[in-house]
Amino acid sequence: MSVSNPRLVRRGAGTIVLLARVLGGCVAPTAAPLTDPPTQPTTPALLAAPAADELARTAPEVASYTLRARLDAEAHAIVGEGEIRWVNTSSRAVDELYLHLYLNAFEGPRTLFYRTPWRRARGGRQPERWGHIQIERLVARQLGDADLLPALEPHSPDDLEDGTDRRLPLPKPIAPGEQLTLEVRWTSVLPALRVRTGFSGDFHFAGQWFPKLARLEPDGQWAHFAFDPLSEFYADFGAYDVSLDVPEEMVVGATGHLLSDARAGGRRTLRYQADGVHDFAWTAWPEFRQRDERIGSVAVHLLYPPGHDYNAERTLQLLRRALPHFSSRYGAYPYPDLTVVHPPAHAADAGGMEYPTLITTGGPWHESYWSRALEFVTVHELGHQWFYGLLASNEQRWPFLDEGMNSYAESVALRELFGNASATPLGIALSGEALRRFVMLERPHDLPIALPATEYPSLREVGAVVYQRTALLFQTIANVYGEAELALGLQRYAARYRFGHPTPDDLLAVLSETLSEAALANVRGALLEGQSVDYELSELQSARLPGGLVESRVVVNRHGELRFPVTIALRTAAGEQLRESWDGSGRFRVLLRRGPSPIVSAEVDPEQRVQLDENLLNNAASAYPSVPLSLFERSAAALQWLGGLLGP
Repeated sequence: MSVSNPRLVRRGAGTIVLLARVLGGCVAPTAAPLTDPPTQPTTPALLAAPAADELARTAPEVASYTLRARLDAEAHAIVGEGEIRWVNTSSRAVDELYLHLYLNAFEGPRTLFYRTPWRRARGGRQPERWGHIQIERLVARQLGDADLLPALEPHSPDDLEDGTDRRLPLPKPIAPGEQLTLEVRWTSVLPALRVRTGFSGDFHFAGQWFPKLARLEPDGQWAHFAFDPLSEFYADFGAYDVSLDVPEEMVVGATGHLLSDARAGGRRTLRYQADGVHDFAWTAWPEFRQRDERIGSVAVHLLYPPGHDYNAERTLQLLRRALPHFSSRYGAYPYPDLTVVHPPAHAADAGGMEYPTLITTGGPWHESYWSRALEFVTVHELGHQWFYGLLASNEQRWPFLDEGMNSYAESVALRELFGNASATPLGIALSGEALRRFVMLERPHDLPIALPATEYPSLREVGAVVYQRTALLFQTIANVYGEAELALGLQRYAARYRFGHPTPDDLLAVLSETLSEAALANVRGALLEGQSVDYELSELQSARLPGGLVESRVVVNRHGELRFPVTIALRTAAGEQLRESWDGSGRFRVLLRRGPSPIVSAEVDPEQRVQLDENLLNNAASAYPSVPLSLFERSAAALQWLGGLLGP
């Protein structure tokens, strides 16, 4: 999910021209526009195709769903029935299940989701109409058709006012390897659109709309949790066979591949199949326009509002290059279909979200004429097909494994597509990394990245640390130690743990194969301990010595625990350019130079490779400032202002 919704991204993009005027000559020419002829993705020298056996791995069918659902478009309700087939793949017998009924987060103001202060919540204000999910039948076929509904506990464990995480005791243990089939019938009443689910007028988006089994870990422990506004989802892979009965005029987009589309009696029934996925979402709106295009082996289905033809064309142009890019870096996209949804303006809260084989993006009809916010959101959500969809890490326990790693993958993709001008097409080069720094520096820098979602104080910290700090950490690693080495490590990680639910230890173990120990120590420090770094050029002095020589003294300090090697650029009054290297060990480095000409300016890390540096304004010093101090002050104020606008 995008940490800031598309409207907030657009607000930030709208300040770019003003920022460019404030920064003046700091702004560089733009790179080539996306409308140039498509090119093959560029890959680092060490990157090769993953091993065939890694990509040939199929997803385990642990939790599979055969569902039939009918949309009542007037009541904004879904009546569903079907079966859930579950296999105990753990090492222990279990005598209970946990059901996630995420839609119950919207049943009233006392749920965990809405008891949380709204400033923390995705979706903000309360919905104009509440929603909920009610199970009406729950039968266990292998347990003698036992009726389990009376045993379903009425609330989330340890939370009497929340019903999003429900325990289901079983009359008999399910041994390792055994299968259990649940026959289920339920009704989902959709809320007024909030947090990428619900309705707005005759637009419907069904996310987290059916009873969903929690994931049982290999050790026999259930990974279950109530729906917190800072958390997302986690589930097992399986096969989905879903039939949707909707009014005939509805245009539908859904997870998976459309098998059939039948019309009768003013209704339309569409059947979708999706293998090797861990969720299913769908949308229905009579006003959708649709464009279909094949990109490689993938059938892309684009749904968008009337009048958004230019945005639609820009989206398809982007996907023609972005899909091959992600496939070349993280393994081929394995599904036959990808559905991309632009919600209408009145349903903008449905934009900026990821589901298996379906993503939502969007923006105003004029978006792509002046901004790349549409491209930002689309690339981010597309990347989630790998860093969430195919890897399926625990988004509640380690949100950085999907949002943070995907934010770095997004940055790499945007830079390949647009060069350093990834933020806007308006003839100025403002990079995505610069925007990330604005958001990151707004919040405290000492929080570990690898925290559970619920241990962050607010959504702003999630945005600054999980999304932006993770991306800038890995960009720093690439800049300092080699992009090719990092790319190879991430490629191996994505291939090795495809369908594998990886943990931070898994990520670090794979990266240890391609990164140096120094690089890996910095990754561990930032991820696990909240370590930071700030290089400061604290002193630049010169004194004339007897005999006509001048001694210059430059002092560079390193604040924080992270240690990155840096270059120190020096310039003498005679115009001589000098370079010194520092491996970052120790708390400071003193440079002494005697010569006929004094050092008049010095800068640490002049190429700004260390994107994690907490304060770039203290990286340079000059004996003869050539830019008025007032301009520095105004620039800093403008950057701070823009960072506030871009915050989640």
